[in-house]
Amino acid sequence: MNGVHIRQAGAADIPALVHLMEAFYAESSYPLDRVWAARSFETLLAQPALGAIWVADSGRLLGHAVLTVYYAMEFGALAGAIDDLFVLATHRKQGIARALLQALLDDCAQRGCQSIRVEVGAGNDAATALYAAFGLHAYDDDRITLHRELDSAAGEVTT
Repeated sequence: MNGVHIRQAGAADIPALVHLMEAFYAESSYPLDRVWAARSFETLLAQPALGAIWVADSGRLLGHAVLTVYYAMEFGALAGAIDDLFVLATHRKQGIARALLQALLDDCAQRGCQSIRVEVGAGNDAATALYAAFGLHAYDDDRITLHRELDSAAGEVTT
């Protein structure tokens, strides 16, 4: 990690963050709406209670980690979600993801979060191993994650 500084992102980082997110999505062949991505980063940065974005900076951004925060009834306290964790392929295996994840977890502790969760793609052994090194593991019961998008403009569930 020589010459790489881990810091919180600011509004000036949004164009580079969108570039990183585009590279992240491209690895899974997902398209990215750059305008939507920029607005998403703007919203999170403008409302720190919702979370934070950490970046690995060497004069240019090499990776990022996105924390979102919510209240979890299961714990009766705040909980964190690792929404994104990405390092450019050319800079992996250098401790950058580990340093980003540590900064994110330190932020969770400062906020009083009682748990942290993350979604990992099946077969992403490197990410699973990284998270396991920090004590994150799959539920050992029969839980599954379900998802449905909501149409927030109309206040109704989309079908």
